[in-house]
Amino acid sequence: MKLDFLSKYEFFAGVPDSQLKPLCNYLMDRFGISDKHVITANEGNAVGVAAGYHLATGKVPVVYMQNSGLGNIINPVASLMNDKVYGIPCIFIVGWRGEPGVHDEPQHIYQGEVTVKLLEDMDIKTFIITKETTSIEVENQLKEWQPLLDSGKQVAFVVKKGSLEFDKKVKYTNGNTMMREEIIKRIVSVSGEDVIVSTTGKASRELFEIREANGQSHGKDFLTVGSMGHSSSIALGIANVKADKKVWIIDGDGAVLMHMGAMAVLGTNSPKNVVHVVINNGSHETVGGMPTVAKDINLVKIALGCGYDNAVCVSDFDSLEIALKNAKKKKALSFIEVKCAIGAREDLGRPTTTAKENKIAFMENLKNK
Repeated sequence: MKLDFLSKYEFFAGVPDSQLKPLCNYLMDRFGISDKHVITANEGNAVGVAAGYHLATGKVPVVYMQNSGLGNIINPVASLMNDKVYGIPCIFIVGWRGEPGVHDEPQHIYQGEVTVKLLEDMDIKTFIITKETTSIEVENQLKEWQPLLDSGKQVAFVVKKGSLEFDKKVKYTNGNTMMREEIIKRIVSVSGEDVIVSTTGKASRELFEIREANGQSHGKDFLTVGSMGHSSSIALGIANVKADKKVWIIDGDGAVLMHMGAMAVLGTNSPKNVVHVVINNGSHETVGGMPTVAKDINLVKIALGCGYDNAVCVSDFDSLEIALKNAKKKKALSFIEVKCAIGAREDLGRPTTTAKENKIAFMENLKNK
């Protein structure tokens, strides 16, 4: 289905989703990154920005997200937007990962099952867009919803896989040269027998394949296949108990931004056995490549401000090698930002073990150390 029905709306905020890639490309083509299109750190952030837009204009904002972000919007929708509070209208466009009956990754299965129910529980009327849905049907649905929006309620389009169309392609690049998989290979080499907690998306997929290629066990790695932004918190929980073990975090810029408060908690707890590596390509690459704001902020200063003992930024392999080896030797909470290119192997696979198998192997490894 074409995206013409969005032409009358003037403000969009959200977090990119692979299932909404045509929408993301449409917005980048129409607005780029501007005061009319804000890519936010997380979905709750998008709801707040959308609320501000409505307060300033009286117009209806549009917020887009993957359904995994519904948890992030529950508080601002229930305690800010709901018509029993401020009554702020909003149109949500939600990519339906884990749709029942459609094969998907394990982190999406339960979320997919409860997506429509969660929206309805928040008093958000829903309409499901499929490959067969026409623009006229969507236009008619918007007309039917207009009294709800006028009364300060929210509504949602839940989008099934492959249902949206946009002809123009948008290519995302940056000026960095190091590829993420090569960066992770060096982390694996230097970390040795240490524990690694890796973030959701391609980073965990690449870590898994590196272990396979090396003929190594996967027991040293916890692959955070979902729960974006929480890898550093998981690592802190492990590091506090296993103080004699070095714990490495392989994080992404989008994940760090999503729950940046975790850096403050990690920094103030200051475990001396943690190395936090943020691979920063300035994009939500796993879901299509749309930019994050991480290319425009100083993550090293943020880490130091949060209480990390030392923090560096590297942009070449020689500097990376030095930084990794220094962090390995130090008994200190270390932060390494690695400037990274956008892109991955086209034949990059996915873990062949289940999430529960990963958990069991990881716990066994920890227990035996």
